[in-house]
Amino acid sequence: MRILVLGGTIFVSKAVAEEALRRGHEVVCAVRGVSGQVPAGAAVAVVDRERPDGLAALAGERFDAVVDVARISFPWVRDALATLAKNAAHWTFVSTISVYADNATPGQGVAGPLVEPLEEDAAGRPTAEVAERYGQIKVASENAVREVFGEAAFIPRPGLITGPGDLSDRFGYWPARFARGGRVVLPDAPDRLCQHIDVRDFAAWIVLAAEQRLGGTFDAISTPAPLPEFLGEIREAVGGEVEPVLVPEAKLAELKVNPWGGPRSLPLWLPPDYDGMASHQARPALDAGLTIRPVAQTAVDTLAWERELGLDRERKAGLSPAEEAEVLAAL
Repeated sequence: MRILVLGGTIFVSKAVAEEALRRGHEVVCAVRGVSGQVPAGAAVAVVDRERPDGLAALAGERFDAVVDVARISFPWVRDALATLAKNAAHWTFVSTISVYADNATPGQGVAGPLVEPLEEDAAGRPTAEVAERYGQIKVASENAVREVFGEAAFIPRPGLITGPGDLSDRFGYWPARFARGGRVVLPDAPDRLCQHIDVRDFAAWIVLAAEQRLGGTFDAISTPAPLPEFLGEIREAVGGEVEPVLVPEAKLAELKVNPWGGPRSLPLWLPPDYDGMASHQARPALDAGLTIRPVAQTAVDTLAWERELGLDRERKAGLSPAEEAEVLAAL
């Protein structure tokens, strides 16, 4: 197959290009050329999706499959469809579970209510505004893709994407922290759930979907697991002499420890009113060919990636050693 990846240098798009090459496909990566190198063996098409004619280099090209990971720009998606759709046999648009309007109700599937679509480009906006618009732009983008391809379009909605290459620190914080050892602050939240998808499993499913001409919308995620069990598997996988210190959720809030991600946080921990965000229906995707590797394998491989970056670097999510010491001292 001849596969076009709109991207190919960072995280999901790079993993897709690598997986497609591994399976023997011809891969073209459409990139600006400023975010790194494409995988060895991939061809490069220089594009600039910020420009109205930014995809002109690909006009008239035929592809067996196109994979678009456009994150915060509806015009990117619209223009890609206008330029490429008529010569593409299969189309993947990578969406997100942030399209859902209800984050509280557990067990939702793809029929759950969505946020209002927003046909906008959020590039350049402050982080908080991007986060606010992210799901809305993805909904508008999904709609545009379906207008062209109908249910033949493949639209996976991943939740937390983990594994080597993730720079969000929402998963990587934990294998790095457990490997360092010592007293570790953990949320005392036995009823909270957690879901994820390793980027390599996600990429493999995207390529499989192209090979099989799979269409439809899916929540691309693992089966929900209790958060203590999930963190326990990470801890056992990476080793480290750890003394767990369980802190009640109310106490964490009192000490201004944030949930999920960002500064001064305990990643993966979600408050009760977000139970729906960590309990989406995984079975339809699993039945359609998605496979999820053990959390332990993701943890070990992520720790190796973390060591390459530097375990003591400043992070986008988690507690710094000083912040964790402050929390421990306050208990």
